[in-house]
Amino acid sequence: MESRERVPAAGAGRGTSSRGGGAEPKPWRTAVELAALLGFLAASALVAWLGSWATISNVTGWYAAADKAPWSPPNWLFGPVWTVLYTAMAVAAWLVWRNRSPNRRIALTVYGAQLALNLAWTPVFFGLYPVWGSAALWLALGIIIVLALAVAATVLLFGPIRRTAGLLMLPYLSWIIFAASLNLWAAANN
Repeated sequence: MESRERVPAAGAGRGTSSRGGGAEPKPWRTAVELAALLGFLAASALVAWLGSWATISNVTGWYAAADKAPWSPPNWLFGPVWTVLYTAMAVAAWLVWRNRSPNRRIALTVYGAQLALNLAWTPVFFGLYPVWGSAALWLALGIIIVLALAVAATVLLFGPIRRTAGLLMLPYLSWIIFAASLNLWAAANN
């Protein structure tokens, strides 16, 4: 009995859909993928926007007079850095979502958990300090340490599914570790 499976020639299929035997992607598939990318970008933007509510009122308040680490960057740098990081995170998650790996669900679940931890850190660090004092900064340090572990797990889960996705998460992990050092200094000195 003859097999009906088509074996592609060497190099065939590059730049084409993994479905349809090399045919162009269907327009509805492209629309779904675009909508998913916009959804991941919107989720990142929502986390950034919600976090900004706690930051804006306190950056010029208690944080302006706080004892900050000598290696603290200027406040104006945080917005552009976070914009790039949130965009890279969203694209990384989208790349994993597009892949049909059986590990995709757990990888995206861990991604969602780290996004929730990211959202939790800002109001605790900035918003609770006026009420709780240094206890809020220590609590924020605990959150950011768990966040760093969750981001590291995300990198390790994304990498095997789509290497580019894992690599896109590395600057975020580096920034979180850097931010943890700033948090530690603030907790110990305020």
